[in-house]
Amino acid sequence: MRRPTTLRRVTTDAAPAPHLPVDVVVLVSGSGTLLQALLDASADPNYGVRVAAVGADRPCVGIERAEHAGIPTFVVAPSTYADRAAWDAALAERVAGAVPRFVVTAGFMRILGPATLGIAPVVNTHPALLPSFPGAHGVRDALAYGVKVTGTTCHVVDAGVDTGPIIEQRVVAVDDDDTEESLHERIKVQERELLVDVVRRLAREGFVVEGRRVRLGSA
Repeated sequence: MRRPTTLRRVTTDAAPAPHLPVDVVVLVSGSGTLLQALLDASADPNYGVRVAAVGADRPCVGIERAEHAGIPTFVVAPSTYADRAAWDAALAERVAGAVPRFVVTAGFMRILGPATLGIAPVVNTHPALLPSFPGAHGVRDALAYGVKVTGTTCHVVDAGVDTGPIIEQRVVAVDDDDTEESLHERIKVQERELLVDVVRRLAREGFVVEGRRVRLGSA
């Protein structure tokens, strides 16, 4: 269910010189295929982004991918804290320790609280064309509704569920014989490409969030 939120103006600093990569923290919960796309891209010095740390809410393959790449990792499991606020505060502390320019949630299956959202802007991808079909079952819901096109959305995270301002979207056609699995596989291809491209542009150009609009460039 969506929750109403009031957005404030958020501005990143001007993008640094090309030889100084921008540090980001990536949060994961599962297999880490989106993370791997970012790791592969960031291996090129011209990409301009360094994954400074990878965090998760549970032990997962995504953490293993990061460790294999020699990237610092941390796990902040909600079950070890008294309540959601305490978990959010602990997660915020670990994220802040990496001093990211912004945070990327790449298949992170938790709603972030105000402490973590207050550290730095957070960017997320979703496998549907928001504002349609938010939540954990975007592909299934789009297919059930009978849409002819769906896709993937990259957006800034706010306090709601997939309600933040949209940065960019890519469209994927729905075939008559699609299953949830076949459609999701095609969306994932676009989702990985979209995330790599958006993270690169945000790092190089900076961005400003004003209301429902995201504008590249920090002027």
